[in-house]
Amino acid sequence: MRDQPAEVDGITIDWDAPIRVSDGTVLRADVFRPTEPGDYPVILAMGPYGKGLHLADGYPANWRRMHEAYPEVAHGSTGRYQNWEMADPEKWVPDGYVCVRVDSRGSGRSPGFMDVLTALQARDLYECIEWAGQQEWSNGKVGLLGISYFAANQWQVAALRPPHLAAICVWEGFADHYREGARHGGITCEFVKGAQARQMFTVQYGMGSRGPTDRNTGRPVAGDVDLDDDVLRQNRRDLYAELLARPVNGEFYQERSADLSRIEVPLLSAGNWGGMGLHLRGNVEGFLAAGSELKWLEMHGDTHFNPFYNDRGLGLQKQFFGTFLKGEQNSWLDRPPVELLVRHPGERFEPRFEQEWPIARTEWTEFHLCPETMELRTSPGASGTLSYQPEHEDLRFRLPPAGHDREFTGPAAAKLRISSATADADLFLSLRLYDPQGTEVTFIGSNDPKVPIALGWLRASHRRLDTDRSEPYRPVHSHDTIEFLVPGEPVDVDIEIWPTSIVVPAGYVLELGIGGRDYSNQGTEIENAMYPTTGVGPFIHTDPEDRPAEIFGGTVTLHFGPDVTSYLLLPAIPAP
Repeated sequence: MRDQPAEVDGITIDWDAPIRVSDGTVLRADVFRPTEPGDYPVILAMGPYGKGLHLADGYPANWRRMHEAYPEVAHGSTGRYQNWEMADPEKWVPDGYVCVRVDSRGSGRSPGFMDVLTALQARDLYECIEWAGQQEWSNGKVGLLGISYFAANQWQVAALRPPHLAAICVWEGFADHYREGARHGGITCEFVKGAQARQMFTVQYGMGSRGPTDRNTGRPVAGDVDLDDDVLRQNRRDLYAELLARPVNGEFYQERSADLSRIEVPLLSAGNWGGMGLHLRGNVEGFLAAGSELKWLEMHGDTHFNPFYNDRGLGLQKQFFGTFLKGEQNSWLDRPPVELLVRHPGERFEPRFEQEWPIARTEWTEFHLCPETMELRTSPGASGTLSYQPEHEDLRFRLPPAGHDREFTGPAAAKLRISSATADADLFLSLRLYDPQGTEVTFIGSNDPKVPIALGWLRASHRRLDTDRSEPYRPVHSHDTIEFLVPGEPVDVDIEIWPTSIVVPAGYVLELGIGGRDYSNQGTEIENAMYPTTGVGPFIHTDPEDRPAEIFGGTVTLHFGPDVTSYLLLPAIPAP
């Protein structure tokens, strides 16, 4: 029997509203709507983190730090309905929106087999959109909004073109499951292993009384039934085990990635310069590849949460959805396609609009690696070789300081000639910044408080390029073939470095690091952190099953000479 709606402070709430999808599974949704009868646009999100888990209960440190950094987040809201990475109903319903939150299949209070980002889950989301678009309180226009997972699945469902989907706001959401979520340059990323254990399996349907409790309803977040551990394991896919078993790109990953060209609805893609390791690349690539005629890219800094919930982020979202869900004349359509918060040291950002990405006036500059001085120069250096032990050291090449500021904003890449003492090598590249005193300057990243400027990765056996998609500034690897090295025999490799923005002040030094392990700094201890924070957050690459020491611990050598092109390609933006 369905509960009677609750009415609190002008908001009518339908807890656990049933949405029956095509195969008979009933998904459960919480619906927050204006008490005044009417037809309202809908803001919807569906995901596996438990719609009834309050952000402060599941992630207390994130909750506290966000409110300390931006007290404005609490203005106009009690925060009682604030959940992980979804819109706050108290900020939206008073403006005439309905907020719908759906537990995806097998998660929270929705029964079924937990298998994230599949074609079936995209179809479930399609049917939830259509359900919401046809309710008596709906004006027939549905927008999708949310961070991370609640952003990534928007690419998938938008490509299916549900009739009632009117606009999507992809806020820090990856698009390519293989290249961005599972394997960076072919190297397994361990993020999924931790995320599913910490955030998904803990709210799997059937955890029941062993799981958290919804502070608003008093009900178990993860269903009213208690299933034993064996049944729970049988009712979910271990995604990390699956990607470990699949080193090359194929159907498994492609099912979890969208055909971006099929997307037609208006979209706002909001990315984070510090989102290296998961979402950053997807926001840019999704914007570029989406078939929508009306599309915008916004790039910011700061944490994964603050830019979404603060007044600036909320204002962007409401202006965007006001245009496409309400038909407001609010000047959004006069907005240039790209807004960049250009990054300076000291967490200073300068907003600037552009007409395209990459920026048309970019001066693509090759900085050659000079082994004799360990510098980056615009002309090639001497012949020779340099070697390093991947597990213990790296090589660093510095761009000499200039007497004026220099801006680098856009995608970057490196071309190297390498050899290995073994049949393979994992290459980890980092761009770092140092002040005149030699202290590294780091930045607040989406998932780590001290990140470098940019990162790039490549497994040498995955060096084959997809020539149809590659650009000099953005090499794209096919990842469909493994071509092992002949020990000691040099090969040329192109390495994608994820997009970045930095204004290098006069006297500061930019550095390229090349090694065989994750970038690491001294880190910052964070209360109740879910993982160590040493510069890459949860996006580490240390699994011995994927990186056996006998293969990836061998000496790596860089080669230089008159017939060798080894350089870092940077997107220099000329001063106005």
